[in-house]
Amino acid sequence: MMNFNFNKWNTILGWTTFAIALITFSLTVEPTMSFWDCGEYISTAAKLEVGHPPGAPLFQILGAFFAMFATSKETIALMVNMLSVFSSAFTILFMFWSSTLLLKKIISQYTEIDNSKAIVILGSSLVGSLAFTFSDSFWSSAVEAEVYAMASLFIAILFWLGLRWEQDMHSPRGNRWLLLISLLIGLSFGVHFM
Repeated sequence: MMNFNFNKWNTILGWTTFAIALITFSLTVEPTMSFWDCGEYISTAAKLEVGHPPGAPLFQILGAFFAMFATSKETIALMVNMLSVFSSAFTILFMFWSSTLLLKKIISQYTEIDNSKAIVILGSSLVGSLAFTFSDSFWSSAVEAEVYAMASLFIAILFWLGLRWEQDMHSPRGNRWLLLISLLIGLSFGVHFM
């Protein structure tokens, strides 16, 4: 039997991983434009123009929202790049929560979860999420205006929602998660066809 509140520590450590990722990516964000399609995404987001096919309308709309916070025309690129920073930090948050849900389910099939097993679940989820935070390819997409950071966010949220639906699927209102999953799948096509 657990003596401490697992859900409380799950929430605290999840937001801690978010904060670590957000600070790391914010300190290393590209201040202007980098190679690839970033220049196109920055300009089409800031002006709400049409990008190359198949397009990324949701990314561009959210990029335009972030561009509104630019203090001058020289900082528009930075603000659109910050969209990827926030998307990546939220990806890490949902990755942490998905990891704790999975590990808790797997371990509870074999034994009762006590304090030591709860610490292992939280600790390993923390280590795994931070390892992904500092991985080269994820960090590279987290600091520039490309669609991959937001696409990763959609994948992380959809995976977490699938795990939540699996927990509640036999309850009277368990299928509410399916409605949210359906909405997010539709929105994700406005970012990238992952």
